[in-house]
Amino acid sequence: MTPGPADVAQLRGAFVGGTSGAVSIAAHAIGGGGMAPSESAVALLLFACASVGAVVSSIDIRRSPAIALALMLAAGQAIGHITLTIASEHPHGLHPTFPMLAAHIAAIGVCALLIRAAEHGYVVAASTVAAIVAVLLRPATPEPASTSMRTRYRAKVVLRQLVTSGTGTRGPPAIA
Repeated sequence: MTPGPADVAQLRGAFVGGTSGAVSIAAHAIGGGGMAPSESAVALLLFACASVGAVVSSIDIRRSPAIALALMLAAGQAIGHITLTIASEHPHGLHPTFPMLAAHIAAIGVCALLIRAAEHGYVVAASTVAAIVAVLLRPATPEPASTSMRTRYRAKVVLRQLVTSGTGTRGPPAIA
């Protein structure tokens, strides 16, 4: 069984959801949100990022996948940013600071490249494993029965002797 688009989409959804949450927390730390988010904010962020991952895994992006992936990452990080801003007492409000915005933009590019590389690596690895398993689990076919070699018996007799033997002088002794 080779990996199909649905398998790659599930992998992409998991990566986009996971990186959106991680980057949202990291960008808030870089942007000046000195305090760690509360447990309720992290729980809400996990729910939001899992929802983003589920939506991303249901979207088919065969045409221009890099641009679509970057847009999905941007949307996921925006949702993560808004979730953290609303759920925690963050000093900057809904408007991001320049370092936070720069961290989000840099993370979109890096994450998009890494996710595309992971998708390609997954397809290559899964296809290779599927080919190896197919070879290992192939039922053994018995070798075809060897056809019996039909040989013609050819006596090593010189035909000239048979023709010229005629009636010879050799025979049983005569009773006289």
